[in-house]
Amino acid sequence: MRNVLPSNLTCGIFDHLDEDGRDIARQYADRLALAEAYDRLGFYAYHLAEHHCTPHGRGPSPNLFLSSVIQRTRRLRVGPLVMLLNLYHPLRAFEEICMLDHLSSGRVEVGLGRGSLPIELSYFGVGADVASSRYEEASQIFVSAMNGGPLSYQGQHFALNDVPLTLSPHQRPCPPTWIATNRPESAHWAAANGANLACMGPSSAVRKVTDRYHAHRNAERDASGSAPFLALLRMVVIASSEAAARSLAAPAYETWLKSFKFLYELNDIPPPSNLPLTLDAAIDSELCVVGTGASVRQTLLDHLEEAGANYLLCQLAFGSLTLDACLNTATAIHSELIAADR
Repeated sequence: MRNVLPSNLTCGIFDHLDEDGRDIARQYADRLALAEAYDRLGFYAYHLAEHHCTPHGRGPSPNLFLSSVIQRTRRLRVGPLVMLLNLYHPLRAFEEICMLDHLSSGRVEVGLGRGSLPIELSYFGVGADVASSRYEEASQIFVSAMNGGPLSYQGQHFALNDVPLTLSPHQRPCPPTWIATNRPESAHWAAANGANLACMGPSSAVRKVTDRYHAHRNAERDASGSAPFLALLRMVVIASSEAAARSLAAPAYETWLKSFKFLYELNDIPPPSNLPLTLDAAIDSELCVVGTGASVRQTLLDHLEEAGANYLLCQLAFGSLTLDACLNTATAIHSELIAADR
């Protein structure tokens, strides 16, 4: 059994803010209480997904919710993972990130993406035929804006002519960027541009992504700053016994799964073929890690080593899990991984 933690391991939090079966205001309050705990327990960052028109995401405006998180925390970094640039004008997205970065005194991490479910974009009039090209243009403008203005751009979807940029981010030269992907081909762009990676799936599959990333790393960029994060996402439930952890995780996963499948079923779209439909399947596929503190610690370390990851992205609040259950898991992660690394 491995007793020594990797020297470069960092632990962060991922959240869909999916429906938990309770009043939405109560859920927001509970999540803010959790954010305070994450800050106190030494988690590195709180990353929030963006979803629309689905119970899978009750935080359709991540930056709005994160502005509340930063008022309740002191060290915890925050950021969307990912910000759906197809649903923003890139200048508006840039200005929002600048505001959040200053309000947080430079604690923002920016995840960019076009979204995993096209139907969400279609509700806003962004069809599948333009989503890819629109995102590419928006991301180019967003990244260019981080370098300062005035800004000019001529494309199929956006036209800018000497736009003055009166805001800039707090962090220099810009906040850290992230992309979420399970595709090795996406790792090439991330490596070349110094972006951090967030991956999910079986560790062996994630290893193909991280290997591709390392193959294309920009050595000059790495030498000028800290090493990038290669994150592995896991849904985690820890309790005093294996049976107790499973009794919490099983109904919670069922609730989460129902929210995840909502738009697929509403629009008669087949869900992803690799979506685990039971807790046992989720554990077997390595999406979920459930058990005691000691068993979960070992499983997570094994997954991280096989995946070639250095950042554990924990989804601790999902489905019908109560605030107390999530706090217990967060405290156990602190004891088993965060405090043990100090």
